[in-house]
Amino acid sequence: QVQLVESGGGLVQAGGSLRLSCAASGRTFSVNAMGWFRQAPGKEREFVAAITWSVGSSYYRGSVKGRFTISRDNAKNTVYLQMNSLEPEDTAVYYCAARSGRGSLIGIDSSYDYWGQGTQVTVSS
Repeated sequence: QVQLVESGGGLVQAGGSLRLSCAASGRTFSVNAMGWFRQAPGKEREFVAAITWSVGSSYYRGSVKGRFTISRDNAKNTVYLQMNSLEPEDTAVYYCAARSGRGSLIGIDSSYDYWGQGTQVTVSS
C-alpha cells in the first residue's frame, strides 16, 4: 500500500501563490506517476497536473498552463504543485494521487490507485 499526505492549502487573494506538497510512504517503489486533481463544489473532479516518476515528464490541463508547475523529489518521494497567478476559478479541494499501473491515461482519475485526503485551496476575488 501507498499512503499520501498533502499539505500547503489555504486562503489566498487572486493573483497570489500557494505551494502544495504531497509526501508518499509505504510501497513507493511501485509508483510510476503522481498527480494532482481538484474538485470544486457541485462539480466533477478534474485533472490538474501530473508527472512521471522516473523521467519527470509533466502534463497540465490547459487552464493552468503557464501558471502552475509540478515537480518531484524522488529521494523524498514527494511531489509539489507550485500555483501562481491564482484565480477564483481555482478554488477547490486539491487531491494528490499516485499511479502504479502502466498504459493508463495520465489525465484520468480512474488511472490512479492511491489518493490523499485533500487540501482546501480558496482564492478570493
